Amino acid sequence: MPHCAPFPAAYRSGMTNDHTDDAIYRTVLEESPEAVVFADRDGIIRFWNRGATELFGHTAEETIGQRMDMIIPENLRARHWEGYERVMVQGEPSRYGRRDMLKVPALRKDGTRVSVEFTLLPIEHPTYGPIAVAVIRDASEAFTELRDLRKRLAEAEARAGTLPPATS
Repeated sequence: MPHCAPFPAAYRSGMTNDHTDDAIYRTVLEESPEAVVFADRDGIIRFWNRGATELFGHTAEETIGQRMDMIIPENLRARHWEGYERVMVQGEPSRYGRRDMLKVPALRKDGTRVSVEFTLLPIEHPTYGPIAVAVIRDASEAFTELRDLRKRLAEAEARAGTLPPATS
């Protein structure tokens, strides 16, 4: 039998209501294998799930109340905060919502980089105001495969003495 997240007692007993549904939603968020992170308008982490701990190495206790800088490589922080400001403060729509994924390097607790891809959903939180909800996954394997394929293609083109067609 697979290991399963605990199912809220109200569902086991046949009782369902808004509180039970909230418990289900919370369990889905907390136990998701994808990293789920909420950050407020100022970039302060307000929610950090188990998937985020597994991906980045930081626990919820270490991250909640801290700025997201702990997972953003230093050389990318200025660019990150410019985009974050446009979406979270100025209200521009995010390009990385339902379909488009942002692919960037991120930083683990041990200082190593990891390639991630994520979607971003700005929503209104009753306590924190606008928050960014990011659903993040490790894309390191796909990134490595793509890089290796590009390298092999370039090597094959060089051996064949061909140049890629010009793009306009």
